[in-house]
Amino acid sequence: MKRLLLFLALPLTACATVPAPAAGPTAGLGQTAAVGGVTVRPLRIVEDSRCPADAVCVWAGQLVLLVEVDYRGGSETFRGNMTLGQRLALGDVGITLIDAQPPKMAARQTPPGAYRFTFAVEPTP
Repeated sequence: MKRLLLFLALPLTACATVPAPAAGPTAGLGQTAAVGGVTVRPLRIVEDSRCPADAVCVWAGQLVLLVEVDYRGGSETFRGNMTLGQRLALGDVGITLIDAQPPKMAARQTPPGAYRFTFAVEPTP
């Protein structure tokens, strides 16, 4: 009986490890993501040294984008680098690049037009 319960519970544990999809405004290179009076436009991938999804790495790597951000109702603009997972504080808002799709793969290179970047915008405390 214990073996049967273990066998039935095994598929449930596998489901629990699937991450939820990122939610937030999303844009590709040259496109604009807008939320709460802030627009973010990814312009260019500066660095994509993320560990490929199909590899085992010692270092997770990073993804750095050159972005243009209009905030404070469009009256101010920031143009600079933004790193995946790191919050960028601009005036009264904080912007974080929270996801980049597709994941990097060891065996193939992703064309720049296939990338989609998801951002979170929150008021600065």
